[in-house]
Amino acid sequence: MSLPLHRIARAGLLALGLAAGTAMAQTAICYNCPTEWADWGTQLRAIKARTGVTVPPDNKNSGQSLAQLVAEKASPVADVTYLGVTFAIQAQKDGVVQAYKPAAWKDIPDGLKDPAGQWFTIHSGTLGFMVNVDALRGKPVPKSWADLLKPEYKGLIGYLDPASAFVGYVGAVAVNEARGGTLDNFTPAMDYFKALSKNEPIVPKQTSYARVLSGEIAILLDYDFNAYRAKYKDKANVAFVIPSEGTVVVPYVMSLVANAPHAAEGKKVLDFVLSDEGQALWAKAYLRPVRAGAMPKEVEAQFLPAAEYARAKSVDYGRMAEAQRAFSDRYLKEVR
Repeated sequence: MSLPLHRIARAGLLALGLAAGTAMAQTAICYNCPTEWADWGTQLRAIKARTGVTVPPDNKNSGQSLAQLVAEKASPVADVTYLGVTFAIQAQKDGVVQAYKPAAWKDIPDGLKDPAGQWFTIHSGTLGFMVNVDALRGKPVPKSWADLLKPEYKGLIGYLDPASAFVGYVGAVAVNEARGGTLDNFTPAMDYFKALSKNEPIVPKQTSYARVLSGEIAILLDYDFNAYRAKYKDKANVAFVIPSEGTVVVPYVMSLVANAPHAAEGKKVLDFVLSDEGQALWAKAYLRPVRAGAMPKEVEAQFLPAAEYARAKSVDYGRMAEAQRAFSDRYLKEVR
């Protein structure tokens, strides 16, 4: 006995709808998970393989992600987000993230997580100079913040927009602290960027890893993990420099988005990045995983010596977050 055509069509549409629903249920949207940055590409593939959740890559920076989350607050699109810690603190204030304590919550040190679970560190990095030695064309590798002001480096320097990208703001905090400023006084940083403008720096908004490898940018204010990845994985002639005057170390964090449309899948993602396997993947990408003991000794041996890292300091990240908006406004007025 054959079914009427309209019932066959309806059954087909229902099947398609169920299939689409299943596919959608296995997708989590992450803001600011670009494949080039921090080897997110490997992490996203592992998430898919281990949890069945597909996370499409997303090339926003922290500032762009926060702006999008705020714009979409009434009808969220993202499920999770990855942010520099100051942007996460602001996201919490803006009410665009919600509490979730992932499976490895107890292993995250106090001070590197919001007590309620609105954000938590997954790894950290140290700000310095990522240098494509070949692109210097015989010029010496710079060793200090002062070196970057020398005319010989004109056109060779890049830094991400401090008014938008977290790594850009970290660079500003680092040079400000190194030159005698505080989180209440950014005048040394402003003076520095004004002086640096004579060297015609390139100031992109997004991660510029590929632009360093190609030689388009010879010296980039960036993290140790990107420099080590370029040197050891991509076999590029790249050096990492911790400037002699000092620098800062900062955490990168993740959050579950408030009213996330696929919260269950988002939670699976957050659990994975803090799992033994997820933390090992960060370590293999030369990030310092937040969980103690997750860094293999053979990987740590490829880092600069501990004596070099002694010049990298933590700061009051809450105060750093409070100062960010005023800094950005001032930078836009005085430098850009």
